[in-house]
Amino acid sequence: MSNIPANTDKESKKGWGAGTKILLGILGLVAIICVIAIVTLTVAVIDSQTGTSFPYSTSYRVSLPDGEPVTIGNTKIIVLVMSDGVDTSVDGSKEKLAVGQERVISPHFARITALGIPLIDTDFQITLKYLGSSGNNALFDMTIKTSKQIPEMVLRRLIPANMNAQPN
Repeated sequence: MSNIPANTDKESKKGWGAGTKILLGILGLVAIICVIAIVTLTVAVIDSQTGTSFPYSTSYRVSLPDGEPVTIGNTKIIVLVMSDGVDTSVDGSKEKLAVGQERVISPHFARITALGIPLIDTDFQITLKYLGSSGNNALFDMTIKTSKQIPEMVLRRLIPANMNAQPN
């Protein structure tokens, strides 16, 4: 015979043990901290020095609304669709593009923080290649090149929703 008493129905209906409750509490706390970190994820952008290399790149197909300002980081872009191309204004600097031409936007520096804690510092550069127009939008292939590898979720924080960015 064994000295270990058999579980009675009363004991098995008690619920979770203390260890299980502590583990669930810790998992809940970690989940709450992760959600807060994602919500407080910020990207601060300033001008960058030249001479930085950009070994990492991510490409998107984007559409910029005709005549409406779009801000990527702290760069303000306005496009005006014309019959023979598109006029682009990047921070007041104007340039006309035909289909297939590229516009390289000067490099910038970004500091990515969560919960107020700096996570990643990187330099980045954006290149827009004009693809043509569709209705009241100018279509571009946009490439974001970075000096450090950045998760795509963070890069998306730079891109405004009205650009309808789709990964290439």
